[in-house]
Amino acid sequence: MNQTRKIRDNEKALIIHLLAQLNFTTEDYPIDEEVFEYEGGKMGSISIGNKNPDEYDGDLIQVEYADTDGTPVLITLTKNKSNQLLDLDFWKVDFSALITYPKPEEVEVRELPDNDVEL
Repeated sequence: MNQTRKIRDNEKALIIHLLAQLNFTTEDYPIDEEVFEYEGGKMGSISIGNKNPDEYDGDLIQVEYADTDGTPVLITLTKNKSNQLLDLDFWKVDFSALITYPKPEEVEVRELPDNDVEL
């Protein structure tokens, strides 16, 4: 069984900041108090409320951050098919452990690809 823990203040602050970039609040997307750490917390990724990952329904926002060692980190906030927050996903491009958790003012919004384009 997955071990959950209480969401940390810095995680909640980052999620609130990301939602604000989209003109959303926690009323639009409530933040569960219980989270599950992927990979034992090595990369910083969390499942918000430990919902079923098969319910993934898209990315809300992606931001970039440079970790303390200068390595780029891509951070994605996702939602599920019930329009609830699903994951806060961190991907450090060299797959090393996250050194410093980003402050909201340290992230830069990245353009999401347009999924409505017909190929």
